[in-house]
Amino acid sequence: MFTAHPYLNFPGTTEEAFRFYQSVFGGEFLTLIRFKDTTEVTNVPENEQHKLMHIALPLGKGGVILMGTDVLDSMCHTLVPGNQISLTLTPDSQAEAQRLFEGLSVGGKVSVPLEPSSWGTIFGMLTDAYGIQWMIDYTPES
Repeated sequence: MFTAHPYLNFPGTTEEAFRFYQSVFGGEFLTLIRFKDTTEVTNVPENEQHKLMHIALPLGKGGVILMGTDVLDSMCHTLVPGNQISLTLTPDSQAEAQRLFEGLSVGGKVSVPLEPSSWGTIFGMLTDAYGIQWMIDYTPES
């Protein structure tokens, strides 16, 4: 089994948007990572280092987590209508993560291979054959 979460892309206004969503939905951020806080991002200009690489806000009691990022031209990402949202799947096992990633990538394009990340999960990104963006994010048990 897995859980699906909406992942929103913003043109440098993620923190502002998520502070607004927090004022509407309540709750505390589960995660807030700036580009300057990760070792994986080395080509982000100093004036964009404070932008958000990842933020997560739980919504209600159903386990859905609203997530987001700043899309930076300096990282060769461009925000265009249609890529403002991705679906994030959080599977219960590494085998399920691999199965979902391989299945969704058939006929599509992998942008980040499914592999261990610096934040402790096994993570990958792809766009399927129909233009839908997916992220697979499995957290191994400690």
